[in-house]
Parts: sequence; structure tokens; C-alpha cells
Amino acid sequence: MTIRWEAMKTIRDAVHGDIRLSDDKIRLIDTPTFQRLRGIKQLGTTSLVYPSAVHTRFEHSLGTAWVTEQLIAALARHGYAMEEQERESAVLAGLLHDVTHVPFGHTFEDERRLLAKHDRDESRVKMFLVDSPLGEVLRQLPAGELAIDILAHGEKSPPFVRQLVKGTVCADLLDYLKRDAFHCGLKLAYDDRLEDYFAIENGELVVRLHKQGRIRHDVLNELIHLLQLRYTLTERVYYHHAKVSAGAMISRGVELALASGLWSPAILHELRDDSLLDRLGMLADRIDGMGDLLSDWSARQLYRRAFLLEGEGLRRAGLTEAEQADLAQRFHFDPAHRRATESRWAERLKVPESHVIIYCPSPGMQLKEADVPVEIEPGRVEPLSALGHPDVETLTAKHRGLWRFLVLVRRADEKLAERAASLAEEEIGHPNQLQGYQSGRLRKE
Repeated sequence: MTIRWEAMKTIRDAVHGDIRLSDDKIRLIDTPTFQRLRGIKQLGTTSLVYPSAVHTRFEHSLGTAWVTEQLIAALARHGYAMEEQERESAVLAGLLHDVTHVPFGHTFEDERRLLAKHDRDESRVKMFLVDSPLGEVLRQLPAGELAIDILAHGEKSPPFVRQLVKGTVCADLLDYLKRDAFHCGLKLAYDDRLEDYFAIENGELVVRLHKQGRIRHDVLNELIHLLQLRYTLTERVYYHHAKVSAGAMISRGVELALASGLWSPAILHELRDDSLLDRLGMLADRIDGMGDLLSDWSARQLYRRAFLLEGEGLRRAGLTEAEQADLAQRFHFDPAHRRATESRWAERLKVPESHVIIYCPSPGMQLKEADVPVEIEPGRVEPLSALGHPDVETLTAKHRGLWRFLVLVRRADEKLAERAASLAEEEIGHPNQLQGYQSGRLRKE
């Protein structure tokens, strides 16, 4: 493909340096649909823990498009030539992969399950990628239809094209790991040379681990290093207890707004982070406890942990995998049951509904990146986890151990945590693992 440099624009990125974008991509970026991403933080509430983590899905989207181009260039250097429309559709998909996000989206989708996942919600795909100013521009581009197909999980493109953007180890991951670490002030990174070891085998994107009949341990070790980076960010950033509490508070506020009938899910499509908080503020006098929740959040008086069951201590506490799965079924996969329980507990504790929050993620927490397809000899592809490397097995187990069941309550009520801890122990049927709250003994934080 011949590129006219006069039709390119160069943008200086904090992570990748100079990013060059074609005129067609600039037209997409300049639409209100895409510019909305400037107001949606990449890491949601994380800036309450890491103050510099205020980067947005806007710059992450630019970075993902750029990394996609670098992966395609690396494949070409090793003889894996892609057709022009395949190349362009993959880069466009990288650029647009987060356009369907709403503010604090992962918190609503993955933790509270208030909404379908942004890339699985057909109505959002249609709204942002088709019936929008961005959609108008996209339809004018030769590769626009294929890009939408990739983002909508279609099958018009070969698997490896989709996997460049949406695979296990892909452009999306490679950008956000480096970007999130940078903006959180963590001195963590992977070696960019990893991109040179991607290959295409039987139509699938793989990482080639062999050379001249031998395993390349340098490449294997770099993949494991990537998993270590992913785990460290998960432990220290994505599941930091203060970030979890802040996200749960915002999600609870949105949930109460939706349950009241004063909001519909469609309102979230119009908002950015700040405007969502402003809109919730308009409901402070109309929903019991909403004003308390928002004033606490804005003052960083985050809800405290009253009750805890965590993955690392589950077996020691006598909680079986079946019991863990049961908790998840009731409080993660059944949002209606969770809401009913929160309401009933709040009534027993004689506080507004918004003062009690149950947090319960899926029990299937593990490093999906450990399943990246690797070619260990010509024509033989296995998931990385199948190699039985002890470091991969350890990391996967540690990641799963980050699971936790929490009851969060308002900090301003000094006795509420103690009372909620006793109630949770009674109803959950397992002792509190949170030091200082066992059997009703409250330790001052």
C-alpha cells in the first residue's frame, strides 16, 4: 500500500512517541462520536488512588491503532502479507474498538452487570458505529464495513485479522498495559521486540516460540514477563481495594437511578465521566441516600470494607469452590438477587439502600493471556498454559486468588461496619476474613 505522507498527521503520544494517522482516520477522530472518548477515563475511578491515572479512552484508542499497524508491519517483514482492506480494517477496528464505551463502563458491565458488555451490545454498536456522524464517515471508507464486522464479532474477515485487535495478546492489550503502567507511575513495561515474534498459522495469529528446531527461551520469557506485568497491574491497580470501593459507589448510584425510573440506560450513551456525576447530583433530593453517596465520593470518603471473603484465604477459611460458585451465582450473575439482598440488609440496619453495597466478581478470574496461542514447532500450536511452565501456572493461580466477596458500607457511620459484618456473617454462613471485624470486634482503621 502506498502512503501519501502529505495526507498524514503526526500526533505526539506520551507512550509511543510520534503516531502517524492518515487523513481518513483523522476524519473519524474529528467526529463528535470519537471526541466523546476524551471525557471517559481509561481506568475509571483509579485516579482516586493513582492521581496521574487520568488518561482517557481517546489516547488509548489512538495507541491501539498504532500498535495494530506495528504488528501488521512486523508480520510483513516476516513474509505474512495481508491484503490492503484486511490491513486497513484491522487498523480502523483498533482505532474504534472503544467507541461504544460509556463512562465507568467496565464497572457497570463486568462488576455490577447493569449493562451488556460494550462490544456485545448490538444497540450500542448500531448507535455509535452506524447511526452516528462517525458511522457516516466510516461508510465512505473502503474498509469501513469490514471494520464494523470485526468490532461486532462478525466473521467476514479471517480470524487472524480480528485477533490483531481482539485476541488474547493483541494490540488492545499491548497498548493499555504500557499506557496504564506509565500513567500510574509504575516502572513496568514489556520489550517491543515481542511484536517481531507474531506469526500466522492456519489463519490464526500466534506467537512463534521456535527457531531451527529449538524453543526460543528469550521469547518464552518475554511472554511470561508480559503475564507478570498483567498480574501486577491487576493486583495493584485494577483490583485495588480503594478503586473497587469507588467504582462500586458510582455503580450503586447509577443502579438506583435506573431502578427509580428516573433514568433509562440510554442516558449513559450521552454522558462523559463528569457529566454522569453531575446528572446523578440532580437526583440527590429524589433518591434516598444519593446525596450522601455522592458527597462521600467527591470528598474521597470511600465506603469501608465491613465483610470480606478473599480468594487467597478461601480454602483456609473452609469455603469450597462450590460455595464460592454459589456466592457468585447469587451475587454476581443474579443482579436482582443482589439488589434485593442489599435492600433487605439496609432495612435491617436501618439505613438508606445506598449505604450498603455487595461486591462479588465472577469466580472465573484468571489470566486469559496465558492462553495465547504459541507455535512450539512448525505447524504445532498450543495455548501457552498447556506448556506447563511453573511460572505461568503460579501466575494463573495468583490471579484467581484475587477474587473477593465484599460488603461495603458508609464510612461516616462508625457503628455501621460492625453491625453489617455481623449481619453478613449470619447470612453468608462463613466467618469474616477482615481483620478486626471477626465476631463483631471492630478495629479502628
